[in-house]
Amino acid sequence: MSGWHIPPGPGTALVTGGGSGIGLAIARMLAAAGQPVAIVDRDEQAGLQAADHIGAGVAFYRCDVTVEREIADVTRAIAAELGPVGVLVNNAGVGLLASPMTLSAQGWDHLFDVDLKSLWLCAKHVNDQQRSLGGGAIVNIASIHAHLTRRGTFPYAAAKAGVLGLTRSLALELASAHIRVNAVCPGYVRTPPMIEQYDNQADPDRAWGLLAATQPMGRIAEPQEIATVAAFLASDRASFVTGAAWNVDGGLSAEFTH
Repeated sequence: MSGWHIPPGPGTALVTGGGSGIGLAIARMLAAAGQPVAIVDRDEQAGLQAADHIGAGVAFYRCDVTVEREIADVTRAIAAELGPVGVLVNNAGVGLLASPMTLSAQGWDHLFDVDLKSLWLCAKHVNDQQRSLGGGAIVNIASIHAHLTRRGTFPYAAAKAGVLGLTRSLALELASAHIRVNAVCPGYVRTPPMIEQYDNQADPDRAWGLLAATQPMGRIAEPQEIATVAAFLASDRASFVTGAAWNVDGGLSAEFTH
């Protein structure tokens, strides 16, 4: 394995939710491989800072991925300015933990628009560009909640389970066009929202310690550890991998707890 590296995927890489956390780590890794990268995010300040921090070959495009017209416009702009999109990383997502008895229909619709529907819309609007390149790759960021969950995570778990169904369906629909579609299912990751949540606990050190104690590897993931798997699936190194869901959770989903 000496000298092994992840080569760039085809064309331009479009990373939704690329302004921070896992999305930023993925954008950084793809750019380091030499691939042009379009960071797409609703947060203009975070997106501009991310693109500026990564540097050459990376551009920011503001877009609300729940609005199909904006997706259509931004994918056309990316193709015109950076080149056709060959790699799509559907990373944008929101968390909403609610009671199934009190959640409003509006709350349900918003979460599913971001965490599930937007993945299909983005795939739809880069399809012609990927075909023009002779193929491509789509990587959907799901969650271990797609496989197993716990009380209090409704409706997030339902949406992430939908991501796996979407991944399998798109993989079959697009295989003949040489477009591979896979999902990554992270466990706990040290992202800005999680850091904020735990650092705001009454006793942050104890809270972090208790979380680490529940992990088989004794710690949670760093964003770049998720990014490495996503970049691999986006590259030709994964040329015969499609329709798959990769758990990147440090063994958390392998352990039976009581």
